[in-house]
Amino acid sequence: MSTMDTEFTEVQKFTQWWLWLLLVVIGISLAVGVYQHYSVGGNIEENPDGVALISSLVIILLVIGLFKIMKLQTSINKQKIHMRFFPFINKSIKWDNVKHAEVVNYGFVGGWGIRIWTRYGTVYNVKGNKGLALELTSGKRLLIGTQKSNELARWIKTQA
Repeated sequence: MSTMDTEFTEVQKFTQWWLWLLLVVIGISLAVGVYQHYSVGGNIEENPDGVALISSLVIILLVIGLFKIMKLQTSINKQKIHMRFFPFINKSIKWDNVKHAEVVNYGFVGGWGIRIWTRYGTVYNVKGNKGLALELTSGKRLLIGTQKSNELARWIKTQA
């Protein structure tokens, strides 16, 4: 029995080159600003701009760290759909609670990450424009992004 017959798995990370370029350029610019401020003898008492520079540098470093560790993990088997958007969301949905499941091209829903109040309900994605749209028996809707849309669509079709 192949993996496709038993389980679909996928791990996605933020790998967009332009995102990393933007974050690194901002980080380097702030680091240079902090260095220049304090290398010419600047201190907090004389110029509180140093506090803003350091605070901004710390924030961008935290954002870079967050993007580095964030990932969307999807694991689907005959019993359930498990989705983990580390470090924020960890949920499982039993197939018994799914009214409809379909791989769709959802277009652009205002960015990547976690998007609420879209036409697909809550969207969890890190890149791209395809995902598993779910309508639950409760009426709730959600979408889990995928970079393996063809494989996922085939897996769902073979399980029906």
